[in-house]
Amino acid sequence: MFKQLDVDQIDSVQIILDGQPLQVSKGITVAAAVLSNNYRYTRTSPVSNSKRAPFCMMGVCYDCLMVIDGKANQRACATYVQNGMQIDRQQSVGPELGANQ
Repeated sequence: MFKQLDVDQIDSVQIILDGQPLQVSKGITVAAAVLSNNYRYTRTSPVSNSKRAPFCMMGVCYDCLMVIDGKANQRACATYVQNGMQIDRQQSVGPELGANQ
């Protein structure tokens, strides 16, 4: 569905996605980075534990929620990647606020 350009053709940043370092295009959203690297989902549903993935890509559906830099329930489609960003797929409702502090 998404095809990422070769890294040598564009400026890139390094993110940490589920503990794995990835080089991604500078200026793309977290959702685009996830999808272009063949990650099939961004979160699991708190009701059925089913896997969910970005749907609308504009911040309306909330299916792209992820844990970004330790904060749960962040919209991956509305957040741009930054160098060193820590991103995890969100399980259910995500970690409690302040759980890592």
